[in-house]
Parts: sequence; C-alpha cells; structure tokens
Amino acid sequence: MSPTQESQDTRLSRRFVLTLTSLMGLMGASGIAALSNFLFFKPRVTYGEPSRFRVGPPESFPLGTRLPLGSQRVTLVRGEAGVAAISNTCTHLGCVVSTTEIGFDCPCHGSRYDADGTVLGGPAPRPLSWFKVSLAPNGEIEVDTSTPVPQGTYLAV
Repeated sequence: MSPTQESQDTRLSRRFVLTLTSLMGLMGASGIAALSNFLFFKPRVTYGEPSRFRVGPPESFPLGTRLPLGSQRVTLVRGEAGVAAISNTCTHLGCVVSTTEIGFDCPCHGSRYDADGTVLGGPAPRPLSWFKVSLAPNGEIEVDTSTPVPQGTYLAV
C-alpha cells in the first residue's frame, strides 16, 4: 500500500460529513424544542399586591394625616369627616402621582389634583379614584382597592 492510498482511506467522505452535521443539527433542534416545551408548561405566576390590606388602628392616624402608601398606590387621608383612601394612579396614563400638601401632582405630564383628587389642570380626563375603607373585625382600618366608591366617601371613625 502506498502512502497516498493510505491517506485517501483515512480521509472522511463528503457524504459522511454531511450526514454527521445533519444529525447534529437535528439533535440540537430537537433538544431546544424539548426544552422550550418543558419551559412552556412550567407555570410563570407573578403575584401582585393584594387588593385588600390593613393599615393600622384609626388612633394611629391623627386628624389632618395624608399618608401615601407607596406599594399599594394609595394615599390614606384623615379629615373631619373620617378616613378615606384616594388612588395615587394618574387618570391620564397611569403614572404614580406624588402627594403634596395641597393635593396631588403627576410628574409625567403635569396633571394636578386638589386634596380630594379633583382635576385642577393638565391632561387628566377625570378625578382620582376613591376606594372603599372599612374597619376590620380587629379594629384596624382596611382598604379595598378593588371596590371604588364615589368621591367624598369617608369612613366615620
């Protein structure tokens, strides 16, 4: 056997290389498909803030309190008439409004609201939402953000 004939026998044929790369591509695509199917059936649940939450006893909120609750996007207000919960979500595009001494200001587009959430200026189409406030069985104030109430609805405490 000559050296050229021996080197020709050890070389891989084109057909073998194409078959090998095709099989590797098919196996890789099958593996990716199986992995994506596994990830598809795995639940991806994100839990938001609860719509009902307690903020404490009425005695802990003195008259004139305007307490923004950041994670719940609500401002708790205590006035002469009682306790109320006003939304911190701008009615224009859903930005979080900041609570000020005289009302609410939207930092995104300049909407301004008075202390009751009525629109004073800017592009906001309607006043801020008010939410149901009640007393829990243990005597704490409970806010339910899933139940809107008419503007000016206070819980007498």
